[in-house]
Amino acid sequence: MSIIALLSDPAVWAALATLIVLEVVLGIDNLIFISILSNKLPEHQQAKARRLGIGLALGLRLVLLSMIAWIAGLTQTVFDLGLTGPIGDHGVPSYETAFSWRDLILIAGGIFLLWKATKEIHHSVDPEESGEQLDKKGRVALSFGSAIVQILALDMVFSIDSILTAIGMTDHLPVMVVAVIFAVGVMMFAATPLASFIARNPTVVMLALGFLLMIGAVLIADGFGVHVPKGYIYTAMAFSAGVETLNIFARRRREKRAAAGGSTAPDH
Repeated sequence: MSIIALLSDPAVWAALATLIVLEVVLGIDNLIFISILSNKLPEHQQAKARRLGIGLALGLRLVLLSMIAWIAGLTQTVFDLGLTGPIGDHGVPSYETAFSWRDLILIAGGIFLLWKATKEIHHSVDPEESGEQLDKKGRVALSFGSAIVQILALDMVFSIDSILTAIGMTDHLPVMVVAVIFAVGVMMFAATPLASFIARNPTVVMLALGFLLMIGAVLIADGFGVHVPKGYIYTAMAFSAGVETLNIFARRRREKRAAAGGSTAPDH
């Protein structure tokens, strides 16, 4: 179909709008990880790491779009352990062990996210200096190269999930390219504000790490054929973020009230 025909088809515009929303939502997971990891770097390297990480995400997505036939082939079964769960309400097994390359990549990515988030949570709650990543003295030990390698690894996992979503939504490559570029543009615009917000509010770090734990578990479940509706996941994330926002507002109000009370106290 020609570009003119695509532009004149309302169904194509509807698919594009829907796909942009989906790609932006899927990019949130990627962005949270990049923001947390970049905040571990020296301040002068943080913005560069975020830009490079998001740029790599865009590059990977565009490369994968140029290999649609190969990406679609990732859903073909590689091996089957022959185990399936009971049939659910939608007529499909509750889980299965017929693994494709996509399943294996999602499982590996989920395990990496669980390991990374658990390690960061341990560093946050450990009262002793660990000498790793970011200790209680604020000493940064994560190298720029290590951060980029970890970001690239997760970019690959999220990019494959993103492109498979695009393939499932439309058959038109230009629509996929526009949606992916728009979504990554939103990530680029939101990266610095999100990272700054996380850095200013330490309690948000724990919440974001909890999100990564949940996302990692969902990736592993998806790899085993347990399809958790994404709406449930993002609703839970939005609810948790809303509660944390109220906590932040309440904490700031208390701090302002305490500061005002202290400044008006008479000198003795």
